[in-house]
Amino acid sequence: MPWATALVLVLAGLCGSSLGQYNEEEDLAWLQYYLRQSRASSYNYVPYYEEEEESPAYAYSYPSATGTEPEAEPEPQQAAPWRCPQECDCPPNFSSAMYCDTRNLRYLPFVPSRMKYVYFQNNLVTSIQEGAFDNATELEWLALHNNQIGSDRMGKRVFGKLRRLERLYMNNNNLTRVPSPLPRSLRELHLSYNHISKVPSNALEGLENLTALYLSHNFIFEVGASLKGLGSLVLADLSYNNLRRVPDGLPASLEQLYLEYNYISAIPDEYFRASPRLLYVRMSHNGLTNQGLSSSTFNSSSILELDLSYNRLQKIPRVNTNLENLYLQGNQINEFSISSFCSVVDVMNYSRLQVLRLDGNEIKRNAVPPDAPLCLRRATVIEI
Repeated sequence: MPWATALVLVLAGLCGSSLGQYNEEEDLAWLQYYLRQSRASSYNYVPYYEEEEESPAYAYSYPSATGTEPEAEPEPQQAAPWRCPQECDCPPNFSSAMYCDTRNLRYLPFVPSRMKYVYFQNNLVTSIQEGAFDNATELEWLALHNNQIGSDRMGKRVFGKLRRLERLYMNNNNLTRVPSPLPRSLRELHLSYNHISKVPSNALEGLENLTALYLSHNFIFEVGASLKGLGSLVLADLSYNNLRRVPDGLPASLEQLYLEYNYISAIPDEYFRASPRLLYVRMSHNGLTNQGLSSSTFNSSSILELDLSYNRLQKIPRVNTNLENLYLQGNQINEFSISSFCSVVDVMNYSRLQVLRLDGNEIKRNAVPPDAPLCLRRATVIEI
């Protein structure tokens, strides 16, 4: 095994990444990044030069942050679409990656056309000019997180020509709406920790390849049916928002749904049946009541983990026998109903539940029915 591949495997294990979702070229991009970050001294490099191509001169403007003293404006780069900007690092042994992170930049430097992976995170950027990425049409990863970018200071079609972009990181900014339009090639969209209050139904239109959507820690009160057309979506994180109802029309491909820390009090009957691959549902810290649930709300054979902790439930909701982990702590439950887990209790019919948490409720320890061990024979943790 080549040493670079072996080191990627070690680094991926340390960082909690799954190599299954990246190809070898992408692994080398992250490898170069972590090697560079781990060095005590600054990265010294010889700029990479490709064979010079004829190209018109490129003039670029550099806006400064509002209310701050502007930096001296650098000289515009002339007729050099292949040259690494002086503010950034472009490793000579990985010429398609450009590192401009953590440099107190207030503007986005020119991106050479050969770049596929560009990192602008941890800066002071407040705006993105129209045409900022028009030259870099090969971009696949674009990291803009931990800046001060506002929705009103972005060009209307700044991502319009990035037809190969797969991952866009814009979490921890000042966005008030979902950027639009977005490339149809997008696979991951990171918009957590912004100021977004609404996701219109057409905001994510055309993103048929999107597999992961991160919108946690915003102020979203409405998402409508914006998830419905996302035919490849596997993970949707809408936790820590102001939702009062669940999203309409979950996609059939969904496997993970995170809605904790909202204000949801009810779930429509058979709501989860639309997503037959759904494995993990987290709805803790909402306002769910038994009146807002039907007897079949959680009777989905695919769900393996269900978190309903810290709601207003007074009874244990009925769950499917395939469920493995159920978290109900911090509710107002006052009885242990075995029928919530097993409609029939005998040798052949039992629950696959392994973890059941009922602590922080009003149930007495002696309230456990005598047939509970037969129904919950797979359980290794039961907390009351």
